[in-house]
Amino acid sequence: MSIVVPHTIELVTFRLAKGDTQGFVDANAAINDWLKRQPGFVSRHLAERDDGSYLDIVFWKSHADALAASGKMMEEMAQSEAMTMIDPMGLDMSHGTIRLSVD
Repeated sequence: MSIVVPHTIELVTFRLAKGDTQGFVDANAAINDWLKRQPGFVSRHLAERDDGSYLDIVFWKSHADALAASGKMMEEMAQSEAMTMIDPMGLDMSHGTIRLSVD
């Protein structure tokens, strides 16, 4: 085990309101491009669970970077194709500081 320099994980869980998996994945190109331009962005991982819900995991250099980007995302990307495919009633976002990482 190794302790790493603190980074923040953003975890978003949701279901699609409309669309199919491949259409949703394809529609995320604009979101990915936007994320890459945000200060502190490290990486993003989108996973579909067995029950059809999604996990969107984004790694940030700091908690402040994560919070700043999540606020801007709602302003700047809310009308993107990918965001309009998500059911807003089931969306949950949280942030956590990494305290331990094992490779």
